[in-house]
Amino acid sequence: MKWFLTQSRSRSDWQITAVAGWRSSPRWPPQKEAIAWFDACMLRYTIYEKRNPSRTIIVIVVLLALMYNYLGVRRRRRHKTIQTSNILIIERTIRMPGVSSMLLLFLFVILISQVGNYTANSTYNTNLNTLLSTLSSNTEINYGFYNFSHGQSPDRVNAIGLCRGDVEPDECRSCLNYARSNLTQDCPNQKEAIIQYDNCMLRYSNRTIFGNLEVKPGYCVWNLSNVMDGDESKQALANLMRKLKDVAASGDSRRKYATDNVTTGNFETIYGLMQCTPDLSEIQCNDCLDGAISRIPHCCNITFCGGGVRPSCNIAYCGGVIRPSCNIRFENYRFYNHTTMLDPEIPPSWPASPPFADISPEPEVKEDEVEDEIKIAESLQFNFNTIQVATEDFSDSNKLGQGGFGAVYRGRLSNGQMIAVKRLSRDSGQGDTEFKNEVLLVAKLQHRNLVRLHGFCLEGNERLLVYEFVPNKSLDYFIFALKLMDLYADPNMKAQLDWKSRYKIIRGIARGLLYLHEDSRLRIIHRDLKASNILLDEEMSPKIADFGMARLVLVDQTQANTSRIVGTYGYMAPEYAMHGQFSVKSDVFSFGVLVLEILSGQNNSGIHHGENVEDLLSFAWRSWKEGTAINIVDPSLNNNSRNEMMRCIHIGLLCVQENLADRPTMATIMLMLDRYSLSLPIPAKPAFYMNTQESENEASITKQYAR
Repeated sequence: MKWFLTQSRSRSDWQITAVAGWRSSPRWPPQKEAIAWFDACMLRYTIYEKRNPSRTIIVIVVLLALMYNYLGVRRRRRHKTIQTSNILIIERTIRMPGVSSMLLLFLFVILISQVGNYTANSTYNTNLNTLLSTLSSNTEINYGFYNFSHGQSPDRVNAIGLCRGDVEPDECRSCLNYARSNLTQDCPNQKEAIIQYDNCMLRYSNRTIFGNLEVKPGYCVWNLSNVMDGDESKQALANLMRKLKDVAASGDSRRKYATDNVTTGNFETIYGLMQCTPDLSEIQCNDCLDGAISRIPHCCNITFCGGGVRPSCNIAYCGGVIRPSCNIRFENYRFYNHTTMLDPEIPPSWPASPPFADISPEPEVKEDEVEDEIKIAESLQFNFNTIQVATEDFSDSNKLGQGGFGAVYRGRLSNGQMIAVKRLSRDSGQGDTEFKNEVLLVAKLQHRNLVRLHGFCLEGNERLLVYEFVPNKSLDYFIFALKLMDLYADPNMKAQLDWKSRYKIIRGIARGLLYLHEDSRLRIIHRDLKASNILLDEEMSPKIADFGMARLVLVDQTQANTSRIVGTYGYMAPEYAMHGQFSVKSDVFSFGVLVLEILSGQNNSGIHHGENVEDLLSFAWRSWKEGTAINIVDPSLNNNSRNEMMRCIHIGLLCVQENLADRPTMATIMLMLDRYSLSLPIPAKPAFYMNTQESENEASITKQYAR
C-alpha cells in the first residue's frame, strides 16, 4: 500500500483526507488493485510489488471530482462532456488464467447515451446475447479480426472484435471472450458500447459500424517512461510515427498493423505500434492515425495541475492515443512480440465504389478513384499470348469444364504456378458489363471459401478471367456424377465425400456467403449459387466461384429489383424468379437447396420413385412432415451422425421457406451450425416454383422480365 502527500498540506489534512479515501473505497467493485486520488493525497493498494511500474501499468485514466485545480478551470465544459457522451472509464489490472505472458493492462468502456437503452426481455437483448455467445464457440479468427451481425433492423446488433497484431489466435480468443463477459456487465442495457484491453478490443452497436471510421471518443495513453524528453527524442518519435502510419494504412483487408523502433541521438530506443481495424480503407486508416498523432503533443503536455494524475509521479508522460478505429502506442522498451508476416494479397485492395458495378442509383465516381482502378487493372492484366501458352492454346486436354458463359481451362504459367482460365464465349450472354462486374467484384474479395482472382485478359474479342487453380472438381461432380457412374463402390472415392466432408463443405459455403453478405467491405449477392459453382480444393474445402451474375448492393440496403433475371432454375428464390426481387435471402434460398442436395446426393430437379418424379424440395418437406426425414439422407452415408444430419435438413428447410422474411440470415445459419444448444424454429411450407418447360438438366438463364 502507498500513500502520497502533497508538500503544501499539513499532516492533519493528510490524515483527514486519507481516511476519506479509505472510506470511499467501497464505492468501487472489489478489486485486487485500485488507486484513489484526492487533492491532498493519493491512496493505492495492490497484491503485486511494483518496483518498476512502467512495466505493468500502462494506462491510468482517472476522473475524480475532487481534482480542484483541474476542474476549477474547466468545470463547466467537463461536466457537459460527461453528460453528453455518458462515458464510463474503469482502470483494471488483471491476470487471465491460461493465457501465457498476457496482462490485460487497461480497460475503457464507452457508453453512448444518444443511441439509447434496451430492456432485459427485448429483442435487442436476445440478439446481443446470441451474438456475443458466438465468441465462445467460434474457432475462426481471421487474422485477429471479427465482424458479426445478428437480427433484423431496428434490433439488429453489429459487433467488431480486434486483437493486437502480435497476439496469437488462442490468446486473441481468450481476450475477446473475457471482453464479452465483462462488456454487458460494465455497460448494462446499453445499445452501444466498447471495451478495450491491451491485447484486444470489442465493440457493438445497433447501427452500422463495419467500414465506418470512428474517431470519438479518443483517449491519451499515459505511461511512466519519458519518451518525449528532449527535441531529438521528439523528432525521432515524429519520424517513427510517419513511418508506422504509412505501413499500417497500406495493409490489406486482413491486417492494418505496424511496429518498428528508432534510436535517438542520445542512443535511446523508442518502440512504436500502430493499428487500424482492417475494415477501413487506406484513406480512412490514414485519417484516423493522422488525427491520433496530432493529439500526442496535447497528451504529453498535461501536468498534474492540468489534469494528469498518476500512481508514482506528478507529471504524466504520454504513451499513445486510442480511438475506436485505430490506436498508437510508443514506449522506451519493446512491448510487442514478433509478428508473422502475411503473404501479399492477390490482387491488392480496390477502391470501395467501382464505376462498373451494377448499382442503382449510379454513384458519383471520383476522378482519382478511376485513376486508381486503371492503375490496379494494369497490374492485374495478363497478355493473351501468356495465357495461350499456359493453356497449350486452350487444348481440350486442359479443359476442365463448360460454364454458363464459356469454357474453363487448366494452365501453367512460366514460373510453374497453376491457374484456371475462364474463356468467355463470343456469343455468350455475358457482355462487357458482366465481365467488368466479375473482375471488379472478385478482385475485392479475400476469403478462404471464395475462389481468388489472379487477373484478367481483354484483347480484341478475347475476354479471359484468370483464377487460382482448385485441384478437385466442382461439388456437382462429387454428389451427382460419381453416383451416376457408380464410383462410390470405390472405398477411397466414397471416403472423399463421407458425412464429415459434406458437413465441412456445408459450413464452408455458409462462411463464404456470410462474408459476401456481411463481412466484406461490400455487400454482395451472388445470385447463382449452385453445386457446379462450388469448387473443392485438395482438402475438400469449398470455394464459391463464378461471380459474373453477382450484384453489389448498399450495405444498409435490404432488397433490390432487376428486370434482368439471371440464375439457374431450381436454385432461384420464388420472389426473384417471378418478380425480379433479390436480396441476401435469395442466396439463403439457394444455400438451402444446396444443403438438401449435399445431404441427399440428389439433384433438385427430381427424385425418382419408380415411374414417379418428385422435386427435391417437395420430397424433403413431405418426408419432414411424415416424420421420415432420414429418408432424405444419401444411403451411401452411415447413420453415425444422424442428429447432425437431421439438424442440417431442418436448417435447409428453414432456408427454402416461401416467405423470405421467415428465412434466416447467414449469420443466424452459422449460429445454428455451431451451437447445438440453439433451438430451431419450425419451418413453414417451402416454395415450389418450378419451370415445367425446363428439362431435368439445370439451365442457366438470362431473361428480360417485363414490368
